[in-house]
Amino acid sequence: MKVGIFDHVERAADRSIAQTLDERLKFAAAADEAGIYCLHVAEHHATPLNLVPVPGVYLGALARATKRMKIGPLVYLLTLVSPLRLAEEICILDHLSNGRLEVGVGRGVSPYELAYHKVAAAESRDIFIDAFNCLSAALTNDMFSYQGPHYSYKDVPMALRPLQQPHPPFWYGSSNTTGAAWSGEHGMHFVANGPTDYAKVNIDAYRDALAKRGGPEQPKPEFKGGAAIGALRHIVLAETDEEARKLAKPNVDYHVGSLNWLRKMHAQNEAQVRGLVPRGMTFEEWEKDGMAIAGSPKTVLAEIERQADKLGLNYILTYLFFGNLTLEQALRSLELMRTEVMPKLEKM
Repeated sequence: MKVGIFDHVERAADRSIAQTLDERLKFAAAADEAGIYCLHVAEHHATPLNLVPVPGVYLGALARATKRMKIGPLVYLLTLVSPLRLAEEICILDHLSNGRLEVGVGRGVSPYELAYHKVAAAESRDIFIDAFNCLSAALTNDMFSYQGPHYSYKDVPMALRPLQQPHPPFWYGSSNTTGAAWSGEHGMHFVANGPTDYAKVNIDAYRDALAKRGGPEQPKPEFKGGAAIGALRHIVLAETDEEARKLAKPNVDYHVGSLNWLRKMHAQNEAQVRGLVPRGMTFEEWEKDGMAIAGSPKTVLAEIERQADKLGLNYILTYLFFGNLTLEQALRSLELMRTEVMPKLEKM
């Protein structure tokens, strides 16, 4: 099993944006040294949940702050940008990182964020699929033309080409079976979110579609079966369970507030605040559902192993730096992950 890191780059209550970005780059360099497989960053708009709504700018900095670890968006919101412009950005980042770019794609889970960009949530899946087909054509041709319901290009020279051929690997993160199955049909690598039982339904949908397809489009030999199949989990490590849970609770609760910030502004009821993923509102609920894991290395390892067995995971996407956690606290979790947990997971 490989270990990755996910990050929204969330606004903390007690530090500036500049300090947050500086700390994240230091954390990324430490993750690189620790042997983390890939650092994935989110794209969100008009919310303190995410301070890098233009992820390519941040990924350019990450490309030079790290040397071995893969990097990439999870996900680029294809509904909000020109496929041609994004294809060129992907090519730049693939070269800046010396071929370490992994490209997650999606349509955008928040109808409020889409609406700010004048995109109707009901139309977003069709727009996304059209954008993905166009992006794929742009990345795999020296000159491309494309005609679809939302995007049209004719005889566009692609002076920039990706370093990885035919293109960097595609990833998909999904909280529903429709998206999970679509990503499996297209042979992408996959990460699920949400409570363990909920994540299992989506992973099963992905795995069934991938099997019918015959396997991943770009197999990764480092993952059993060639496809990365992961789950996102917020993790806090300390010397004891008590210390870790004491630290995790206020930071998970703060993070839930960031996740729900836009929803609370727009929602008409609690169901809308909770969103599409059936997640709780407190650390205790997240821990019960398997979304948050806090404890000593022994406790954390046991829970990851339990979920990996139930879900069929070969990739655990750890979220180690969130809420108001300090750089030092996040680095401690990373160090315990490196020394006490990762060596055992690598043998799974």
